[in-house]
Amino acid sequence: MNRSGTTLLRMMLDAHPQLTVPPETHFVPELIETAEAGAPTPEKLLAVITSQREWGDFGLTEEELLARFRSFEPLTAGDALRSFYEAYAERVGKPRWGEKTPIYVKSMRAIQSALPEARFVHVIRDGRDVALSIRDRATKDHPIERIAERWVRRITRAREQAKRLDHYREIRYEALILDTGQTLREVLDFYDLPWDDAVLDYHERSADRLEEMKRELPDQGNRTTLSVERRMMTHARTTQKPDPKRVSRWRESMERSDRKLFESIAGPLLAELGYPIGDGPETEPRDGEAMNPARAKGAPS
Repeated sequence: MNRSGTTLLRMMLDAHPQLTVPPETHFVPELIETAEAGAPTPEKLLAVITSQREWGDFGLTEEELLARFRSFEPLTAGDALRSFYEAYAERVGKPRWGEKTPIYVKSMRAIQSALPEARFVHVIRDGRDVALSIRDRATKDHPIERIAERWVRRITRAREQAKRLDHYREIRYEALILDTGQTLREVLDFYDLPWDDAVLDYHERSADRLEEMKRELPDQGNRTTLSVERRMMTHARTTQKPDPKRVSRWRESMERSDRKLFESIAGPLLAELGYPIGDGPETEPRDGEAMNPARAKGAPS
């Protein structure tokens, strides 16, 4: 779900000397569908990638990617995806790569089918704070009930898919902010990466990493134009240390009527996740596989 801390986690992990995470890609589900439709050619799969408005963010050329694709016979979705991410990682100078595009939460099973080695980290944030963050950045009206419905739908769908994923982990945005070191240790363990203090100093290099995104994204489909200024504003907090004031903002900043409406829709899931309802006290997520933010399937012991 957007505004849940995925960009923050991206920058933290990207600061690790062994791992890079590119900007959002948006082509993966379509590439998998195209490949599974039968006899995918290198040119056809390349077109799926380069037709996305984000293509210019990655600093790659069509020629180098096409050459990688042509080295496979037959070419599968997994081959094409690995080739893209490996090319990006080589450009950045890192041996391993990751992915951060929140909408892919709807496609995790398809991604696992193409990339069986994939490990999924699902960042969950109190939906009321998600709603505030969305409205802070909005250029148009976002009815609170629509945000609540989408928050419930995305999390529920992800958890349903997780039952059939080999490697899945949930972390909480709140833990990432308030207990950053421990939460990142758990994530790095999940990825079989050693601890490195650089992940805590992510904010010192975030501005440099954002340079590749300093370009306007034109209209495409139902996605409106994103100016350079708006793209940078959306990622501005990644240049700062974690801010505890971003946790439970809804208590002070959310209109009571909006909170009650949100909770009337999302209350059961908020409670299931261990978040307080109404004016209740802050609580720790309850123990148990369904709600423990350190829960993982297929994680190394």
